[in-house]
Amino acid sequence: MQTEENEFMQHELRLPELTVRGMVLGAILTVIFTASNVYLGLKVGLTFSSAIPAAVISMAILKMAKGSNILENNMVQTQASAAGTLSAIIFVIPGMLMIGYWQGFEFWQTLIVSACGGCLGVLFTIPLRRAMVVHSDLAYPEGVAAAEILKVGSTSGGKNGEESGIREIASGGFVAGLITLFTNAFQVLGSQLSLWVHVGRGMTQMPLGYSTALVGAGYLIGIAAGLSMLIGILIAWAGFVPYYTMTGTVPDGMTLQKFAGAVYQERVRLIGAGAMGVAAVWTLLMLARPVIDGVRESLAAVRMPDADKGKQRMDIDMSAKSVGLVFLVTVVGLLAIFYAFVSPEQLPAGETLTFTVVGVGVAVLMGFFVAAACAYMAGLVGTSSSPISGIGILAIIVASLVMYALCQSFGIFALPGGEKFATATAIFTTSIIMAIACISNDNMQDLKTGYLVGATPWCQQVALLLGCIVGALVIAPVLNLLYEAYGFPGALPRPGMDPAQALAAPQAALMTTIAQGIFSSSLHWEYIYIGLALGVVLVVVDRVLRRTTRSLCLPPLAVGMGIYLPPSVQTPLVVGAVLGYFLKKHLRARGGKEAERAGSRRGTLFASGLIVGESIVGVVLAGIIVVSVTNGGSEAPLALVGKDFAATAEYLGLAVFAAFLVIFSKVVLSGKR
Repeated sequence: MQTEENEFMQHELRLPELTVRGMVLGAILTVIFTASNVYLGLKVGLTFSSAIPAAVISMAILKMAKGSNILENNMVQTQASAAGTLSAIIFVIPGMLMIGYWQGFEFWQTLIVSACGGCLGVLFTIPLRRAMVVHSDLAYPEGVAAAEILKVGSTSGGKNGEESGIREIASGGFVAGLITLFTNAFQVLGSQLSLWVHVGRGMTQMPLGYSTALVGAGYLIGIAAGLSMLIGILIAWAGFVPYYTMTGTVPDGMTLQKFAGAVYQERVRLIGAGAMGVAAVWTLLMLARPVIDGVRESLAAVRMPDADKGKQRMDIDMSAKSVGLVFLVTVVGLLAIFYAFVSPEQLPAGETLTFTVVGVGVAVLMGFFVAAACAYMAGLVGTSSSPISGIGILAIIVASLVMYALCQSFGIFALPGGEKFATATAIFTTSIIMAIACISNDNMQDLKTGYLVGATPWCQQVALLLGCIVGALVIAPVLNLLYEAYGFPGALPRPGMDPAQALAAPQAALMTTIAQGIFSSSLHWEYIYIGLALGVVLVVVDRVLRRTTRSLCLPPLAVGMGIYLPPSVQTPLVVGAVLGYFLKKHLRARGGKEAERAGSRRGTLFASGLIVGESIVGVVLAGIIVVSVTNGGSEAPLALVGKDFAATAEYLGLAVFAAFLVIFSKVVLSGKR
């Protein structure tokens, strides 16, 4: 029997990839996943990765059609995942209503920013593909998981389904889906353990998240990234949080625990964002040479005679002419919409044009920087755990500083509403950057999936562009529908509405607060400066370790993410990485490299199943919540217990999490291949 790699990864393989039925199915899934993500993102500040659910649904539907194949399924999930991720633009753009600059979502402005920004995100990942996917050992956990799902779905497998891995993926999906159901739907199990402990006069937290999908992702990312995130957690929660709570003054009426939480949100996360900024710049510098080499390879591949291109099917990107044309169209679209955004202020023509050109210029230039940083972060820890809002903080700071300088030179602040206009232009610029960042963060996972299943890169890139356009068509109407139904904090569309029912939009509120802080000179820059200094130290430590040891390293971007991201997201990643390291070590000691390779494959398949199970239950639950809330029901329509059960659920969740880790270990250690 051929190996999976030989079966799919052949330049000579000719299978339909970009099909009409696939694009229609991808568009339908795009609409569903984008709408669900917009709602959840505004309500609780979280979105779900739609790539794997899209792959599973695509396989189930296209299997009933004649002649479906793995590459066609891959294109469907590629298109749907792009649009589902694009919905993360909601982490910025609701700020336009919060500051009172918009009275409702401007359809065309939101549409064109989303579509053009997303398409630029696709274009910017093209020169990164070879450097970060083909010539890199980055983990890309969701990309690897999606590839395993597609491979299993396209092969019949061996005896008892063992050779194809169906058993491991199905069991992982069942376990994760069941736990997620009892956690997020029935709420019988807690999702995290939060032990608050006193440190002198201060306080800190000993956290542990229970997400099975993130444990699976942690298993896939490896020990280096996992331990680096653990160091980041310790810097935040064993260092900065106790220090600031011990040296700070607790505001009247606030408990020490709430004060510690506020310290983390308002100070420590800014430090983490600063550290991530330095690490991202350093990462970009380190990637400069591989990216340049990748561009040269791409150009050489484009210049190949058509006969040779057929022999290199799996390595052909979109042509330079096509990339240039799409780039030109997107930049023209952004210039036109930015001009339409600024022109109602009736500034002199020269000032309006300056704001337009500078705003789009900053968005495009910084967009390439964040595309590279986000692509690297996605490879390091996965899309679901990638701190897009941290990149947003850096983007809003840069955009605000640039607009502050422009407004100061033009005397805008002296005009009525000048500060509001300055804040709005910074948010609008950042929304373009965020669209680029969101797509580049997801696209590299898709390109990794395509690389592992033998897809044609240029076909994937076209599918990604289609996904951005379809998703953009959905975002504006859904945003406006939700705004009219619930409103945002400080922005209620009708008098008499209940502020408690407003959609929190936490990231948009944070970005808006930072922009307003810069324009009112009240932003606490000292924490960002500390983060910048810390980032430099982390880069130096990483370089020293790499030069003086054989295998030790400390990826500074992973440490920065450890400081910035909520610990409930990171701790299961760390647990998965550490568990995987010791399981592989035990297998190697017991049966050598062959046993380690077989166990590692079982672990990869089971981890992929975990991501599938939690993702699919998350999508279904999102739909149920949307239906419930829009009909005046509860946000937890399937809950079996009340809030007074939370403490018991927390410890039940811990017991189930421990049992799950035992199951995971037994799967990896069982049998031989």
